[in-house]
Amino acid sequence: MSILAKIIIGFVTFIHIYIVWLEMFAWTTRAPKVFKTIPKDLFIPTKVLAANQGLYNGFLAAGLIWSLLICDIEWSKNVALFFLGCVAVAGIYGAATASKRILYVQTVPAVLGILAVLFL
Repeated sequence: MSILAKIIIGFVTFIHIYIVWLEMFAWTTRAPKVFKTIPKDLFIPTKVLAANQGLYNGFLAAGLIWSLLICDIEWSKNVALFFLGCVAVAGIYGAATASKRILYVQTVPAVLGILAVLFL
């Protein structure tokens, strides 16, 4: 896998680690400043739901980290493509149902990662 592909995978991983922190540990403190379209009075009652979402984002980050640690090049690429594909699909769904901004934050970097893995 190319260095650029690994850098993009690292960037997508970083985004998801940030999302994990935000949704699992900072939902009632920092998240209201990030998710401005959600009424502030909903953050406390949705804390458990957000933490659950954060956990799923953690699995995506873990899979991407795993792809960077695999020594076999083809296996590494396949794992990276799977998890980048999951991120892209999650981003498309999030953009369609929650906020168009998710398309740019999640889907675009994941698709760039997929292209880098496939063609570089």
